[in-house]
Amino acid sequence: MTRALDPNHIASSEAIRNVNRRIVLNLIRTRHPISRADLARVSGMQRSTISLIVEELIAENWVIEGPTGRLPRGRRPTFLHLNENRVIVGVDIRPTQTTVALADVNGNFTAQETFVTPRDPVAALALLIKRIRSIIHACEGKKIEGIGISVPGRINRSEGRLVFAPNLKWRDIDLGKLIAKATGLDVELENAANACVLAAAWFDRMDDCRNLVVVTVSEGIGIGIYMNGELARGHNNMAGEFGHVPLDPKGPLCTCGTRGCWEVFASNRAAIRYYHESTTHSDRPNFTDLLRLADLGDNRAAKALDTMAHYLGRGMRMIVAGLAPERIIVIGELTKSWQRFGPVIESEVRALVLQGGFPPLLIPAHEEGMARLRGTVALVLQKHFGS
Repeated sequence: MTRALDPNHIASSEAIRNVNRRIVLNLIRTRHPISRADLARVSGMQRSTISLIVEELIAENWVIEGPTGRLPRGRRPTFLHLNENRVIVGVDIRPTQTTVALADVNGNFTAQETFVTPRDPVAALALLIKRIRSIIHACEGKKIEGIGISVPGRINRSEGRLVFAPNLKWRDIDLGKLIAKATGLDVELENAANACVLAAAWFDRMDDCRNLVVVTVSEGIGIGIYMNGELARGHNNMAGEFGHVPLDPKGPLCTCGTRGCWEVFASNRAAIRYYHESTTHSDRPNFTDLLRLADLGDNRAAKALDTMAHYLGRGMRMIVAGLAPERIIVIGELTKSWQRFGPVIESEVRALVLQGGFPPLLIPAHEEGMARLRGTVALVLQKHFGS
């Protein structure tokens, strides 16, 4: 008599194969070059299981074999690494500029182009599609896995839609769908701060840290949350909107429509406003100019930056008290002058650590604006490697 197959057993076997595949892919990604024997040793899987998975990945062109190693005796191992001909298009949209880049599966960027972000979203989308098509055209012979897009605002990931980006003044745009239709590629959309969290988790070897917060400081303030080893998005992807928590309901008007939000006191634009309010000159320097003026001894610039730093630290108290992260990674132009900002922020944070608690490690990310782009690469790859 023929025995009926148990569908639950089939599903279970398929799930196990998928999990093992992702484990092997991630080990090759994080430890390459690595041999089959070392994969078996590190993963705890049988060598036969490793061989089957590796051969499958080679057949799919995810993995390629490299040089052979040398051992005192026995068979010489063949090292494996990811196929760098599988590439990702990364897009970082900011209020002042947009960057389109091409990266391989290891997060190494091979091409990059930056242009001024048009204020009109229709014009911005048309220009963005043109630049994406241009970079795709130059990818002959490579397999494009998809497009990852970082935006400074609230998104609907399932629909590929930008819900609202206050500092861009864009609302309800089917960004992902329109770009996917224009390019024929899968598109993944993510909030800019969350993209930075993905970059840290994927490319910065954060295996020993399962609770961290990324604070991005630019025209506004964005927060990305990595809790218990996972990116926290929250209901309607609204987790992390600390930048729009009011510190003073009578404070300056925020781009979100509320008064006195954290970002109106602690963002780059806030520092520029402090400086402008302290002088009768009509010149309005940008944030980079402000850093340079302070370094040259301009007391008004130094005071403006000091005020910004104090507010940054006070706002981070909310994060420390509410989330208790092990680390807070700070991303933005301010890290170029961390000797000015760091001590002030750390002092403010330490002043309100709850009894029995410990202040988080505060880390400036000197990444020259690449964190968001690296996050867009991880955004696309996590479909294959796991979240």
